[in-house]
Amino acid sequence: MSFLLRWTSFLWTVTFIPCTFGMAVSARTDGSCPPLSVEEHMFSDVLDRPLEITGFDLTEKFLLRKGTITEDLLSFRLGSSPLIKPTKGIFPNGLSSEYSLVTIFRVRRTTKKERWYLWQIFDQSGGSQVSVVVDGTKKLVEFSFQGQLKNILRYSFRSRDLHALFDRQWHKLSISVQSNIVSIYMDCKLIERRLTDEKDSIDPSGRTLITTRIEDGRPVDIELKQILIYCDPYMAEMENCCELLGPKCEAKKTFNGTSPPLVTAQLPQMLSQPALKSIDRCHCPAEKVQSILPNKGL
Repeated sequence: MSFLLRWTSFLWTVTFIPCTFGMAVSARTDGSCPPLSVEEHMFSDVLDRPLEITGFDLTEKFLLRKGTITEDLLSFRLGSSPLIKPTKGIFPNGLSSEYSLVTIFRVRRTTKKERWYLWQIFDQSGGSQVSVVVDGTKKLVEFSFQGQLKNILRYSFRSRDLHALFDRQWHKLSISVQSNIVSIYMDCKLIERRLTDEKDSIDPSGRTLITTRIEDGRPVDIELKQILIYCDPYMAEMENCCELLGPKCEAKKTFNGTSPPLVTAQLPQMLSQPALKSIDRCHCPAEKVQSILPNKGL
């Protein structure tokens, strides 16, 4: 009898888990997200079957391929022209409310202390709707968005683990955006996770920009490999850092293999990470301040 119960439990496990996993990473079917062509080695080897991945390649939409620089890592030419385009041309059917932003770049000596937009969408009047700011002086990453009350909410990620982002080496910075949670990953390690307020929908009648200096609206002097937006908030966790290893790349399992994050707001029990003695026990509320409006001249 015990053998039968164990066998029944095993069959239930192997049947139910793949279905649950597939629901988490399946493509959206609302038509807002087109298929996205990506290389299989970019994902952890937990993916033992092909997936239909959807999203947007912002690097292809904004930039021209430059060629091999060093370490067999291709980068893009930023040039001197403003990297700004109509939002409808980037997201023809809008942007899903949950998504992953995944980028690979390295700062240069002249820009490692600058403050710049990695990505921003603003409306017709110039009001910011969503943005990711990289601040080299304060060594932090800021994620801001327009709330349902039309107010701008900003969440600053200040973990010391982010300091390496400014060491002039290649790094992968990923952001997972869920309905009430934003998670920051660097080099395939979960750095920090924050609770957020509800976000307002994106108005596609405005404009979108990438890699732009806040001071004057010109392209920031960095080397950029990619900026991808997946229409699935879990893709940020599922990517590995194979590209950073160059020709010696060997895909490694990173899904469910990251270190526990520094949690700066109380999370639901099912989303919280195991507590460790080394975790900072300061639980700070999410910072809410007005965002910097984009340069009207862009």
